Amino acid sequence: MKKLLLLLIVVSLPVVILFGIYRQPIPGYTGEKFVEIPKGASTMRIGEILEAEGLLRSPLQTWLWRAVHPGKKFQAGEYSFRKEQTLDAVLSKIARGDVYYGQLTIPEGASIYDIARILDEQKLLSGADFLKAAKDPGLIRDLDGQAPTLEGYLFPSTYRLPRKITGQSLCLRLTKQFREVWKSLGTSATPREVVTLASLVEKESAVAEERPRIAGLFANRLKKGMKLECDPTVIYAALVENRYRGTIYKSDLMNPNPYNTYQNAGLPPGPIANPGLESLKAALNPAKTEDIFFVAQPGATGHHVFSTNLGDHNRAVEAYRRGQKR
Repeated sequence: MKKLLLLLIVVSLPVVILFGIYRQPIPGYTGEKFVEIPKGASTMRIGEILEAEGLLRSPLQTWLWRAVHPGKKFQAGEYSFRKEQTLDAVLSKIARGDVYYGQLTIPEGASIYDIARILDEQKLLSGADFLKAAKDPGLIRDLDGQAPTLEGYLFPSTYRLPRKITGQSLCLRLTKQFREVWKSLGTSATPREVVTLASLVEKESAVAEERPRIAGLFANRLKKGMKLECDPTVIYAALVENRYRGTIYKSDLMNPNPYNTYQNAGLPPGPIANPGLESLKAALNPAKTEDIFFVAQPGATGHHVFSTNLGDHNRAVEAYRRGQKR
């Protein structure tokens, strides 16, 4: 009887130990912890890393886990762990390759300065580091040999990013997405003028269905040799010079900067923002219209009043101003 009891203890003891190990919470930290598992790391090395970070009591626990899960392998990458996770939860996560990614959403019409601010606010990457990379047009020289920066070619979307991404690698990711979208449009047009026009359309259109009409209006002004007089270009000129004050002043309208379309005829020297797909389509296929003026409708509807002559436009402007006073 004693021998049988001893045998049961010997047989069941590993099971009890294993169950205890699996059910124990992570012992060595509180809050969120990030751990980097390097490529090619051995099971023992991974155990040592996890022990040093307070996630295991012994590196041998990784061997024990692998013995219970034959065929499963640990995967490299950066992982995020929170308190009260068990050993099995930690090692299963590494075996799944459930690496940590931050999420970056770039809205349509965001400029490189907007993206830098978003990165700083979300602490995904230094905005200054991003701007330094974004102001080097080397990544899109084949598409636009005269581009002053990557502005316009950083496609707006939602991206999953590793925590330690660099400005250069982020710009590579965003320009790669732009290339895929541009290819999907199936056009032989030169990107530079299309993207520049699309960026103006994006900044001026709060209502999606107005985009082709605004593109057509700008196309009409360009054909007639009229200045585009696009307010967002005034703002962008001030941003380029690092002196934008949150609103447009008379001095901004008089600024001779090449981006200011109140002072310079034709398109600006490059895009003023990063347009989305629909604005790119509108720039490629502007609506056929006689419009040459537009102003916002009263009441902040997002819509515009379009005019084919200065008299009608002046009346629309006056109606807008009366609406603003109310």
